[in-house]
Amino acid sequence: MLSVEELQSRTFEERMEDVLKELPLRSSEWTNYNASDPGITIVEYLTAYSALQGAEIVALSYRAKMALLKMAGFVPMRGKCSRLLISADDLGGKETLIAGQRFHIGDICFETNREMTVGACRLTGVFAQDQNGYRDVSFVLDKELSVPARIFGEEPVADNALYMIFEGTPDDIKEIMMYVRMNVGANRNATVDRTEHIFADVEWEVYTAEGFKKVNVRDYTGAFADSGEIRISLSDNELAEYNDTPVPGYCIRATLKRADYDIVPRMTNLYGFLFEVWQKDTYAFSQCFSKNDRVTVKSPIGDDVYYVVFGREKKGSSYRRYELITSSDIEGRFCRYQEGPDGMTFEFDENTYGYAPMKGKECVRVVIYNEQIMRRYNVGTVIGYDDQEIDLPLARIVSDSFFLIARRQDEEGFIYDFVRPEKKNPGALYYHLLENEGRIIIEDPGDFIGATLYMGSASVNSGPRGNITSGNYLTIDDEHIKARFYNPGVGTGGAYRETLEDVRARFLKDMRTPYTAVTAEDYENIVRTTPGLCIRKTRAVMDENENMVRIVVMPDTDEHFPKLTDIYRKRISDRLESRRLITTEFKIIQPVYAGVGVRATVYVKRHFADCREQIEERIRTRLNYMDSDHNIGEILRFEDVFHAVEELPCVEYVYELSLHTENAKFAQLKEYDIIPRFDCVIHPGNIQLQIITSEK
Repeated sequence: MLSVEELQSRTFEERMEDVLKELPLRSSEWTNYNASDPGITIVEYLTAYSALQGAEIVALSYRAKMALLKMAGFVPMRGKCSRLLISADDLGGKETLIAGQRFHIGDICFETNREMTVGACRLTGVFAQDQNGYRDVSFVLDKELSVPARIFGEEPVADNALYMIFEGTPDDIKEIMMYVRMNVGANRNATVDRTEHIFADVEWEVYTAEGFKKVNVRDYTGAFADSGEIRISLSDNELAEYNDTPVPGYCIRATLKRADYDIVPRMTNLYGFLFEVWQKDTYAFSQCFSKNDRVTVKSPIGDDVYYVVFGREKKGSSYRRYELITSSDIEGRFCRYQEGPDGMTFEFDENTYGYAPMKGKECVRVVIYNEQIMRRYNVGTVIGYDDQEIDLPLARIVSDSFFLIARRQDEEGFIYDFVRPEKKNPGALYYHLLENEGRIIIEDPGDFIGATLYMGSASVNSGPRGNITSGNYLTIDDEHIKARFYNPGVGTGGAYRETLEDVRARFLKDMRTPYTAVTAEDYENIVRTTPGLCIRKTRAVMDENENMVRIVVMPDTDEHFPKLTDIYRKRISDRLESRRLITTEFKIIQPVYAGVGVRATVYVKRHFADCREQIEERIRTRLNYMDSDHNIGEILRFEDVFHAVEELPCVEYVYELSLHTENAKFAQLKEYDIIPRFDCVIHPGNIQLQIITSEK
């Protein structure tokens, strides 16, 4: 098959030269290769057609490329804004933030997506309760410390609870967002469903005048199995102060109902009463209103801005533009504006001006432009030919909030429609937004041929740069607020729209990721990546006599010699069951452990301190298959241990060294090497070391 490069680079003359070289091989009777020969004319025609066809294949339209990718099940992922949770504890009191309020860290901008009240409450105490009573673990509120607290005790059991005490005015908040940082000590695979609880179940309650009441919670920590976000909906509960804990206050209680943890929960930090912001930098801001007499808008993008006001005068109709004036002695589509401390106010009066928007949903829309967009907000005209492309004045655009304003004309004047990308309705303007390049492709102009397009709402993002690390302080773009805002967790989700090369790379990666288990490596990879589990080592071995694959799995848990629990067995089995070959059975095997002892006599150099400790540490490291890259059932070779000791700077030479197994059932000595069973993990045993100082 010809590559794209060949189709693009080969000219008509080059193709004809190849054809003329091929003709003698195809037909010995064809001897006239002059241009006057009808056969040559036909060949020239077909070659020219082939060249044109090749050029068309190379110049596939965006729509055709999208269709081909979709046939393979892969389409470019759209760009996303990074999401960040930040704390308002430094405010010292509650503040109301407008929609689009901006925060900065360096040159990266974050914005709120709605109006919200922050700083109304703050956590003051955290207490763990078990059969022995309350335990104060409030040190987890100190963001400067990272001391692990076993919030459900050394051995978590049902009915152990965690009490979170807070103060403030909870009537001003409907949802509480917290971030929990856990000291897991192992790499836990991410779950497909972030709210899935594998090892425990927690009941969440708030204290009211009628006692504790259950609340709806979205817990992304897996019941404190991993770090993550917790969102608590207060709904209509009227909270009351709880006085049974050492520190009184409003109370949130998390009670264990099931506790089968693989790793005992250890919390290092708890951050409460957070709010979310999104990484984007808005250049044109739009806000809708359902009032038709007086609306007030506060600009979130600065003071040096331009306002454009639109009103809908009939239900389901397009919008009309209303010009801004300060007087009342004029008739037409006008609105009076006045700037005040709360923002810009626009007043509509049909009795005075003769026109006003209707009263209804989104009857008034105000668009705010900054200086950069206002200079270039006219982006072009809809011509009507296939796949018309129009460049926009911005690149790296946020697609979710983007729209264009299409201006057409009817018998009364200009009408305006707000058109979003890829919205298919009868007669609609259907276009694709290439947010990375800052360009639109009009697939179907609909009823909008001849319409003039203007920028509507427009924001840009920084893609993966917005996924900032945790522990930063952000500043707010409001001179009246002096506080800084702390982010306890990393920014997540920030990405640019995928290019075709990105999609190709993702396709290749997906093709190379085993879904069906065939080889031993496939089985091991599938088991190692089981969602929600901590897997330290795994080994698959084929038993040809029984046509069975035996998979040894060593979990990464708190136990010194980790063992598989029923939860681990079931989740691994369920994952393999859907991926195994129909004719192949499998069995999950518990690992066994065998200690290996060492007897050695070593001559060391003079003037070296701690020789014994260095040699013992080197031997233990070499024998430790549990925490190293050595796999289950791997042979321990005598020469590796010998050379590991001999290479130490303090060692003159190794006079004598021998290995022996402490469990002959699981590992045997063969010649000088230790040969473990296929399911055996080697670990250091008794080390008998004689140190002799060299006379040199």
